[in-house]
Amino acid sequence: MSLQARLRDPAAWIRTVDILVILLALSLPWSTSLVGIFGVVIVIAMLPFFDAGAFVRTVQRPISWVPITLFLLALLGTLWSDAAWGARLYAVGPTAKLLVLPFLLYHFERSERGLWVFIAFLVSCTVMVMASWTVAVFPDLTLKAKDVASRGIFVKNYIDQSQEFALCAVALAYPVVMLLRAKKTVPALLLCVLALSFIANMAFVIVSRTALVTIPIMVAVFGVLHLRWRTTLMILCAAAAAAVLAWFASPQLKATIDSFRRDYQLYMEQGTPTSMGERLEYYRKSLKFFAEAPVMGHGTGSTRGLFEAAATGPAGLAAAQVVSNPHNQTLYVAVQWGVIGIVVLYAMWLLHLLLFRGEGVANWIGLLVVVQNIFTSLFNSHIFDFHEGWMYVVGVGVAGGMVLKARAPEKAGTSSVS
Repeated sequence: MSLQARLRDPAAWIRTVDILVILLALSLPWSTSLVGIFGVVIVIAMLPFFDAGAFVRTVQRPISWVPITLFLLALLGTLWSDAAWGARLYAVGPTAKLLVLPFLLYHFERSERGLWVFIAFLVSCTVMVMASWTVAVFPDLTLKAKDVASRGIFVKNYIDQSQEFALCAVALAYPVVMLLRAKKTVPALLLCVLALSFIANMAFVIVSRTALVTIPIMVAVFGVLHLRWRTTLMILCAAAAAAVLAWFASPQLKATIDSFRRDYQLYMEQGTPTSMGERLEYYRKSLKFFAEAPVMGHGTGSTRGLFEAAATGPAGLAAAQVVSNPHNQTLYVAVQWGVIGIVVLYAMWLLHLLLFRGEGVANWIGLLVVVQNIFTSLFNSHIFDFHEGWMYVVGVGVAGGMVLKARAPEKAGTSSVS
């Protein structure tokens, strides 16, 4: 087929968009610049054969327009903020990625290659876990600056890496169970080994405390949805035994867990700005800011100015810390946009949870992405953080499109019968 014919072929453009989304998934564990570029190019590549009517129908679904509403709220919030206009517009930026979500839903309701995106992400994370083990043994190979390098981190940071590895490890549970039920033991064992490689890296190299808290929740969700209660109980007992073994075998894991108690004690007794102490201070002040403007909040970009005004004591104490992000998604929204923002945020999460009610790998991946985001957002602002926010947009957008595509014949059949 000639180049001119390809340019006029809708199937060729669908394939092009598929490839671009796959490239975005491949680059997500490694680069922020490439992800941002691919996000824009994906939308542009849809335009030559863009079905405006079908896209409007996609946007009319609450799973699409509620995320758009969160972006619009951030945009409108600039009107009642006291922050400088540069700070207001900068704070709108993290919500803009939500605008890509309806485009992904629209596209993967028509594409046949949605699963390829998740396979690409898994492959990329597999390479990343090998890189992590390598730089754990040979620290000089890291691409991180030496003053900020963490053990086992090749690029980015340990929080992003832990989110990726936790998602992959738990997501693999579903295909493993399905393969075992189909008596395909060898591929099931291979996927088990891959899942264990992610878990072992988090146990013996480096893991974020957020991942430690959320992994048991994701495993519990899988057990409740896909396993018999006796099997779930056996897995939980085995996981508990493995956790105890890892506790004694891994000084890194033990140090990470011990840091919970140490950080809390230092903050309470000395006001030291430990990771946990800073969060507790952010939460306390953010609740106060929210109480001052509970309905509409203080406006987009107002958070840093509020913390500057509330900073007290010597610079080395937690009470003197100034941030623009309170490290909690609900409080992040509440301070800037009040109850209105909280309602929109929680409506988005609920609608996306309900979207993935059925069986199948797409439903499982989509549900897991939403569950992980909800619970990690107790300790971070992961919808608006770059890496985790794109994990959410890609995960929900691609899996959601696949689910909508699978449900289309059912609706058509129901309509024809009625």
